[in-house]
Amino acid sequence: MFSHRLFVRILLLAVSAVLLLPAAHAQKRVPGFAADDDIFLTLRNASRRNDVATAGEIAANLRDYPIPSYVEYYQLKPRIKDAPATEILAFLTRYNGTAIADRLRNDWLLELGRRRDWVTFDEQYPQFQLNDDTQLKCYALMWKALKGVHVADETRALLNVPKDFGEGCVALVTTLLQVHQFDTDDLWAQIRLAAETGSTDYVRRFVPLSGIDDGSLVTAMEKPALIIARGVGFRRVRHEVFVVALGRIAKSNPAQAADVLSHNTLLLNKKQEALGWAQIALQASMKLAPEAPEYWRKAGNAPLSLEGHQWKVRAALRAGDWKLVKAGIEAMPASLRDDATWTYWLARALREEGKTDLANARFQSIAPQTSFYGQLALEELGQKITIPPRAAAATEEEIAAMSSNAGFRRAFKFFDLDMRFEGYREWNWELRKMTDRQLLAAAEFARRSEVLDRMVNTSDRTKTEFDFTQRFPTPYRDIMRATTQRQGMEMAWVYGLIRQESRFIMNARSHVGASGLMQLMPATARYVAKKIGLNDFTHNQVNEIETNILLGTSYLNMVLSDLEGSQAMATAAYNAGPGRPRAWRSTLTRQVEGAIFAESIPFSETRDYVKKVLSNATYYAAMFEGKPQSLKARLGSVAPASFVPTELP
Repeated sequence: MFSHRLFVRILLLAVSAVLLLPAAHAQKRVPGFAADDDIFLTLRNASRRNDVATAGEIAANLRDYPIPSYVEYYQLKPRIKDAPATEILAFLTRYNGTAIADRLRNDWLLELGRRRDWVTFDEQYPQFQLNDDTQLKCYALMWKALKGVHVADETRALLNVPKDFGEGCVALVTTLLQVHQFDTDDLWAQIRLAAETGSTDYVRRFVPLSGIDDGSLVTAMEKPALIIARGVGFRRVRHEVFVVALGRIAKSNPAQAADVLSHNTLLLNKKQEALGWAQIALQASMKLAPEAPEYWRKAGNAPLSLEGHQWKVRAALRAGDWKLVKAGIEAMPASLRDDATWTYWLARALREEGKTDLANARFQSIAPQTSFYGQLALEELGQKITIPPRAAAATEEEIAAMSSNAGFRRAFKFFDLDMRFEGYREWNWELRKMTDRQLLAAAEFARRSEVLDRMVNTSDRTKTEFDFTQRFPTPYRDIMRATTQRQGMEMAWVYGLIRQESRFIMNARSHVGASGLMQLMPATARYVAKKIGLNDFTHNQVNEIETNILLGTSYLNMVLSDLEGSQAMATAAYNAGPGRPRAWRSTLTRQVEGAIFAESIPFSETRDYVKKVLSNATYYAAMFEGKPQSLKARLGSVAPASFVPTELP
């Protein structure tokens, strides 16, 4: 079968070759050679390469294209540094209120911040609707600080996740140090945050601010053993570098780092020693080391990153240390502590203390949420998971309003071009201010248009009116029923997994090459096909509905059997590979609830995946069976392979 996507790629290459000829030839379109859509895709690629000349030449062929705003955007974006303000403002005025106008304003604000054009920045920033760009927030805080406004607390709250925030956020930290709103403690807190994720480039940007001119900070990141061998030293800067090196050593060997710190405490003050233990405890927790809770106790009240706060509690959960669970959650910043995850586990810790009324109040606060921890909280209150009453169906008038929505029409055009990122941006932009009734109508419009992922995503946003036939669709049900019945598998679980894997996009393809409804990797598809005797299998069959479901369910059944029937572990295996759940289980010192196993999965993607798949499966089971369900029963328990299991409460 000849792939349409391959055909488009071939056309794009050919079109690019023609369009890169001198301008006199570039204006001539070869009859029957390429559709406007192919030229438009080539324009986008030229814009992404910041190829100004080619983008301009290509756009000349698209004067009548049905999405003129994007044709103009792709011409303007590569010139954002040099384009006159009048041209940018004209675009923003012409397309005011659209997603692409907000995107261009985002691009322009980044450039304005970079060149410190604060007057224009001040005019434009309040008009940026999504306000979801951390670097822009850094520029805005920087400008406030330069005007004398105290922004240190806002900055600490903003820069609390270890990542590379870009030039704007480094400039913000620099500015706050210069105006004495930040001190040396704040600087080293940012360095440790960057070190947590191994962002040497980000750490390197802070070197001029640290007063270190011997390269030792970068050495601590890249060759920490050299810093450890050099010793603690007597100056504060040496101590801070030593703590960074300890964290880097702990990333591969927490026990070694703990031994080093235990023998080097005399020259460190109590705060520095606590910071060292916190660095070690975080890495030990992420490796699921049984010693992690003890390291956290030694860390005392050391300041922690958001990841540090959460892993402290996860380590305590695995150890069954409810006092440490409670203390760890209560020490979290309010924005984190109020998340449903930690509301649930704090309630569990309170109940362990005998404070049943306080625990139940917290369970009640999240029980209405249709999510993993909302479901578990409901069960703690003695109830089971059911499907809420279905809202009144959207009327034809309500649906007609959605079908005439210009943003939705642009989104569908992008979906047809396999430009899902742009399509999602257009679709989600239109949802921002919709009521529940409008969201249900938009979801129904997506259903009728056979764009099931947008149906699910849109219906998921409702707060008081629900339609779970939209949230949890069951396409290809006859195929699914026949396939799962032959293998003795639960159809609800498979649907729950597909909902998370592909949102029912048949031609979905992940960044690592997984394909189809059940997102099968090529090697996995070949392996499973061979195991089940599908001898004539070729890779282009992986997106065929029946074949994809057959291979995906067969693989899921294999890992379920291999992992003693635990859906929690098998779901993790489907996402992260079967070896990893076994490794995570091997570090347990006792039998734990499936919810604790899921919450302490080291990979954030897999942790989120397992919780969502099993939450989905519970709702699907309630729909299929027409009776209340238990997520706790589905999660079961997980114990070391040699452990004799007992029944958990």
